[in-house]
Amino acid sequence: MNQPDLIVGEDGLARPAWAAHDPLLRRYYDTEWGMPVRDEQGLFERLSLEAFQSGLAWVTILRKRPAFRDAFAGFVPDAVAAFGEDDVARLMADARIVRNRRKVEATIANARATVALRADGGLPALIWSFRPADTPRPRSVTEVPTTSPESVALAKELRARGFRHVGPTTMFALMEAVGIVDTHLLGSHRRGSSGVWPD
Repeated sequence: MNQPDLIVGEDGLARPAWAAHDPLLRRYYDTEWGMPVRDEQGLFERLSLEAFQSGLAWVTILRKRPAFRDAFAGFVPDAVAAFGEDDVARLMADARIVRNRRKVEATIANARATVALRADGGLPALIWSFRPADTPRPRSVTEVPTTSPESVALAKELRARGFRHVGPTTMFALMEAVGIVDTHLLGSHRRGSSGVWPD
């Protein structure tokens, strides 16, 4: 039997099924997901976590986020950009995080690319320049896209500037997470809450 796409909680608020039961996911959905992030450190952190999430459940990353922040110096780009081989070895030995060498090395490379990008307007200006003219208005989970022309273009631009592990699907997830697009289902209590898009 199919689960409904929106579930009304005991508080009377409608949420998608993925955010309706687990308290951590519900808090993330209610307070953070889809809200605008426009600072360099915040965007670097979310870009990094989205890359680590690739192939895994988001709740896995969310539960490990405090450990990721500790392991990656609070996701301060300058600090991560200075990481060397000893840091890679340290991170690969840290059971609190996702130990994937390719993703660890990509995060360090992306920190260096973030620092370099300051000379050309910075990461926030680049990412937000790919905001589309309109946003999806999904009524069901099946109507939520996983990529867009803008996420394809953003991925291409970031790769050209030295970023790694930034494919179109990962970049669309980033755009959803930081409010560049609003993919809250119509009828969700969070639809339109970012202030970026009308409901």
